[in-house]
Amino acid sequence: MRVPPVKLYGYFRSSATYRVRIALNLKGIPWEQELVDLRAPKQAQHSAEFRALNPQGLIPVLVDGDHVLSQSLAILEYLEDTHPQPALLPRDPFARAQVRALALHIACDIHPLNNLRVLNYLRAPLGQDDAALNAWYAHWVGLGFAALEQQVQRLSADRQHMYGNLLTLADVCIVPQMYNAQRFNVDVSPYPTLRGICAHLESLPAFARAAPHLQPDAG
Repeated sequence: MRVPPVKLYGYFRSSATYRVRIALNLKGIPWEQELVDLRAPKQAQHSAEFRALNPQGLIPVLVDGDHVLSQSLAILEYLEDTHPQPALLPRDPFARAQVRALALHIACDIHPLNNLRVLNYLRAPLGQDDAALNAWYAHWVGLGFAALEQQVQRLSADRQHMYGNLLTLADVCIVPQMYNAQRFNVDVSPYPTLRGICAHLESLPAFARAAPHLQPDAG
């Protein structure tokens, strides 16, 4: 019996969805994209149909048979457990914890402060203009990237990967966050190690195919 491909509910510019696209590609898992248009006036994340999948109204959502999962890092861990090769976490427990710490730094400390719903709340009802939003975004990304730059200078062995010379969950997370920073015109010149790592990763087929501009809802 043919096993149906997993479904990924997401949006082309969502960095959390971008992470999952990369991981699915790296692991060679067949998948289908279900588009969730976050833009006004559609805002499909608030529809009753989508809220039935995820009451938070957040993307991504992964559907694998009868299993429905939200939260990108939980999805990444699920993919790692169910499709262990190629591995995106080192075998050594301390190394695994270090990689998870890098991924959490990005996904929990940088990204939530500058995602769409936060920026929309700053704009309305709090009445902040684009200049204030851009300053907010640059401030939090700058703080996070400055710390990451120091960490990867110590942890990266080849300046092509966030940890050692391994392709890990930390790499899956940094590329979408760098994409977002550049989209918002954040000055990333102070972070040469991060920029070099992202340039290498973006040249890899699995990362390249996951790029936002290549997704069917881009445009």
